[in-house]
Amino acid sequence: MLILKNIVKVIDKISIILVISLYYGSAAIAQSAPTSPASTPENPNTQVPPAAQKIEDRLPQKDVATLKFLVEKYNCNDGSNPDLTFRDGQQIDRIRFAAGLQACIKEIDRLVAQKIDSPVTKEDLETIRRLQESYATELATLKTKVDKVEGKVATVEKQQFSITTKLSGEAVLTAAGASGANPFVAGSGNANIAFTNRVRLNLTTSIPGGGTLITGLQSTNAGSSSSIQSTLGYNDIGGLNSSTVRLGSEVQFPVNPSSGTTVASLTPVANNSTRLYKLLYLQPVNSQLTAFAGTSAEVTDAFPQISPLFNDAQGSLSRFGTTAAVTRVSGGTSGFGLAAAGGVIWQPTTEFDVRALYGNINAFVPGDSLVGGGLFGGSYIFGTQLTYKPSSNLALALNYAFSSHKINILGTGLTSQDINAIPTNAANSLSNRINLNSLGLTANYGITPNIDLTATGSLISSSLPGVDANATFTSWMVGGSFKDAFAPGNMLGILFGQPLNRSSLGGSQAGTNNTNATPYQVETFYNIRVSDNVSITPGVFFVFNPEGIAGTPTATVGALRTTFKF
Repeated sequence: MLILKNIVKVIDKISIILVISLYYGSAAIAQSAPTSPASTPENPNTQVPPAAQKIEDRLPQKDVATLKFLVEKYNCNDGSNPDLTFRDGQQIDRIRFAAGLQACIKEIDRLVAQKIDSPVTKEDLETIRRLQESYATELATLKTKVDKVEGKVATVEKQQFSITTKLSGEAVLTAAGASGANPFVAGSGNANIAFTNRVRLNLTTSIPGGGTLITGLQSTNAGSSSSIQSTLGYNDIGGLNSSTVRLGSEVQFPVNPSSGTTVASLTPVANNSTRLYKLLYLQPVNSQLTAFAGTSAEVTDAFPQISPLFNDAQGSLSRFGTTAAVTRVSGGTSGFGLAAAGGVIWQPTTEFDVRALYGNINAFVPGDSLVGGGLFGGSYIFGTQLTYKPSSNLALALNYAFSSHKINILGTGLTSQDINAIPTNAANSLSNRINLNSLGLTANYGITPNIDLTATGSLISSSLPGVDANATFTSWMVGGSFKDAFAPGNMLGILFGQPLNRSSLGGSQAGTNNTNATPYQVETFYNIRVSDNVSITPGVFFVFNPEGIAGTPTATVGALRTTFKF
């Protein structure tokens, strides 16, 4: 596109080339016709003598000399041929002469416009006027050609796909199976090996002024009612696939959030339907501050992940292991777009990074639907993260969020307790608004350049406004990542922790906690880097007391993930 934009400039400068050719040609014109042999089959490279030109195409020697004088006096070229030499025998036609004349006219016009100390004399202006009249037809023809080129350039500029937009993509293919069905759910059983996919295409566009627009499209067949957790009997009561037995590459909520006024009336997202999952714009304000806003964004878009384990395409296989629980509140990650959100990124030094955002879960819903309420109603969140890196091998991230959800769910998707988070005796307790205060801390320490230790903890305190009921949820995890394990580019990961769990109930529900066993999870995976664009990750994780239900067998999930990036 840069070449196309410069076409007009090249046309403007073509006079320089033509003038140079003019001088070449002047030497040829000065030669007499008899001294230049005619071109013959035996001598095909000889020049046609000037006498062979049509009489009406010949240029007066006086005009050639005049233009040469103007070029030298007013520097009507770019200096590419300062000695103004000419190739022997090159001829000058009237159109090419007019192009050289046009270049000088533009330069003299520019000098006259300066008014002060202009070197242009009255005699030169009269000379230019005379030449314009003599070559008016050729100048008009030249202008027509330039106008046509400019029109084509303008058309291309309107129709072009911006060269400042970069396309990147990621395809995650996962084969997974599981055992350890819930004996208390009729019809549950071990999960056969299933093959799922999640494909993302991201367009990153650089906007003049330093801004960046990110547009993301996503398609998946994972996360429907036929998922692993549903087969094992650990799905949530709303069919939203909130469970401790989930893969990291599954979408957050596989339903259309504005499709109903109750959880039961929500319609599922069709498998492999392409949806907009990210639309986010970032604009630097100065060297330390960047603002961002978008109609489809997630907390994890704004808050940096400091552990190698926290990557659902290259890191942990389980949903529990891909990021701290607190960053999933109000919609989490890997969904079809959490919220309309806006915020700032402040980096006062290389050690500190402070980020804050406000987001509304479904700002596009103006009415009073399940989670709707416009930009400032319905379900919303204010979140912030402070990231501190005092050295190259140590990073700390502190998260806080306040959120208010129109229905009684946490929005993390990490446990079936997420739905009807604070159970009450009321029949419609799921429709109660819930307020959450969430606090999280993550630390990553590099023991060596190839060995990282990660620890994270999350605390979520929730209450029902107007109802004497509250609940506390906790989660923690410790893990290690070993880079270049067994082969360069590969990574071995091991982690252990407690999935998100309702640790207590308070108020009128104190002592009635329906969770009577604490869940734990252990996982190991090995990321094999086949190439810069392809990796294969086999792994397995075990969930003890899945969903905190005592008397259930350990759930075992084995998976083989293949990731393509481009």
